[in-house]
Amino acid sequence: MTETPPRLKLRHIVPSMVTVFAICAGMTSIRMSLDGRIEMALYFILIAVFLDAADGKLARFLDSASPFGAELDTLADFFNFGIVPGILLYNTLYIGTADSNLGFLACLVLAVCCALRLARFNLSAKATDVTLKKDDHFVGVPAPALACLALMPVFFYLHGWTETNFPLLRAAYIIGVGFLAISTIPTISIKHASIKRSHLSFALVGVVALVVCLMVYPWPTLIVANCLYLASLPYSYLAQEKRKKRQEENAHPSD
Repeated sequence: MTETPPRLKLRHIVPSMVTVFAICAGMTSIRMSLDGRIEMALYFILIAVFLDAADGKLARFLDSASPFGAELDTLADFFNFGIVPGILLYNTLYIGTADSNLGFLACLVLAVCCALRLARFNLSAKATDVTLKKDDHFVGVPAPALACLALMPVFFYLHGWTETNFPLLRAAYIIGVGFLAISTIPTISIKHASIKRSHLSFALVGVVALVVCLMVYPWPTLIVANCLYLASLPYSYLAQEKRKKRQEENAHPSD
């Protein structure tokens, strides 16, 4: 007599449902891109970024993390942040131009780098010698930030900077962003950032101002945010080197 399999509680599948919705957002972004509705395509990618952050939070809050959910989340990240941005970049800036092959190559490298980063991320969850997440920073650019950085040429395009055309420079930038994802450069982690209690009011005002700017001036705001993120990479690297040096000094104090 076979045993009846245990019933699955609804809370166990809620995070996976959110991940599926993120995949649907990515697919809708591709449709909007093919229809020439570039702004809507970007909005759906931003929705996918929000859902990607939400599914992990829900899994921890509901105590329903599972290997199935982790694998599904990785596949969704590769599709939403590796494939979808590449298609949007190619359809917006390169298709039908003399530089279409160059643009396709750049988008191809972007997708491959995203896949390699996510594969390394999965490996880091099982091996102790491979780590992509530290206590206060990430190692390399995470997939959602990779997509946002790679889409900066589209932000410039929507902002009206269509008079200048530098296809080679754009392709080099997209490839460079892909390499940042598979690099070992320490990058900031907002989740582990902290502020003084006395600065809480200023932080809340800043968040409100950011949301308003995103609603009123979305593309210039995202351009500025990307530039600030890129500018933070040298600072993160130097801070990490100082931290390593301090730890070595503490581990081997001089006589």
